[in-house]
Amino acid sequence: MAKNKFSKEWVMQHINDPYVKLAQQKGYRARGAFKLIEILDEEKLLKKGDVVVDLGAAPGSWCQVVRERLVGPGGVVDGRIIGLDILPMEPIAGVEFIQGDFREDEVGEQLNALVGDQVVDLVISDMAPNLSGVGVADSARVQHVCDLALEFACEHLKPDGALIVKAFHGSGFSQIVEAFKLRFKRVVERKPKASRLKSSETFLVGRGLKKQS
Repeated sequence: MAKNKFSKEWVMQHINDPYVKLAQQKGYRARGAFKLIEILDEEKLLKKGDVVVDLGAAPGSWCQVVRERLVGPGGVVDGRIIGLDILPMEPIAGVEFIQGDFREDEVGEQLNALVGDQVVDLVISDMAPNLSGVGVADSARVQHVCDLALEFACEHLKPDGALIVKAFHGSGFSQIVEAFKLRFKRVVERKPKASRLKSSETFLVGRGLKKQS
């Protein structure tokens, strides 16, 4: 009964959510598009010609935002957009997509091969593992996907490139921030207006790779 009531409450909140309505009006596949828009605007990130990798891309709203900003005359993407997700994603013109689990070495190798020797300007990650409700296990899962994104970014970003990842306040968050500070010259936390108030999600932005000794 309680679960049913909770589900109905969530559905009503979702239907009445202004960002859900706005996403539908603008043709975005998810309200999360507005989180990325706000971060990109505040951080003054992304310009034509950039190479962008989107980890946890499905359903594709972040790829849509990136495409909008990179598209040039004639609707051709000026730059490169590569998306990856364990879930399938409806195609988006000009976006290269790999379906697979980023935690698996084989999938990581596939992504590395697609990027090749090209340096990446921006890595964005809205990845979130399936949470069990067990605090210690969940924080370890979140930390793991953030570590994977950080590792990938450090391998492929150009020196002044940037990484945006989704994390969650709570156990393990300070360790994720610390890991970012070891690798990036500038690290900031962003809580976009489109993030639900009750949500503990926050986005970390790392900019400018530190030289590793």
